Amino acid sequence: MFLFGKRLREVRKRQSLTQQELADRIGVTKTSISCYESGTRTPTLETLIDLANELNVEITYFLGAEEYHIASNDYQFGINLARDEITLIKEFRKHISLYERLLDNPKRMIEFIERKIR
Repeated sequence: MFLFGKRLREVRKRQSLTQQELADRIGVTKTSISCYESGTRTPTLETLIDLANELNVEITYFLGAEEYHIASNDYQFGINLARDEITLIKEFRKHISLYERLLDNPKRMIEFIERKIR
């Protein structure tokens, strides 16, 4: 739920709300909002609905689904991608050899990246 926390924080700040103000509006504690944003706690479905309603966003925005992309002009091969994911793909495409290696063996490249950032 990392993406959820990141997006919750962004929307809350964009609307100039403190964690306490948002918490008061939906009936949870400031600590709960802080934990949702940091990813250490997951809201209940009811709380997720309350957050989306209060912040005037779709629940799917919190979960990462923003844009629907169609593969081969066929909706059954479509996929929901968040803008963050699209940005990542675009950045990878700028580095052709890296992008090709990633497509060729995604698991191996992810393991390589994980080793490098440790």
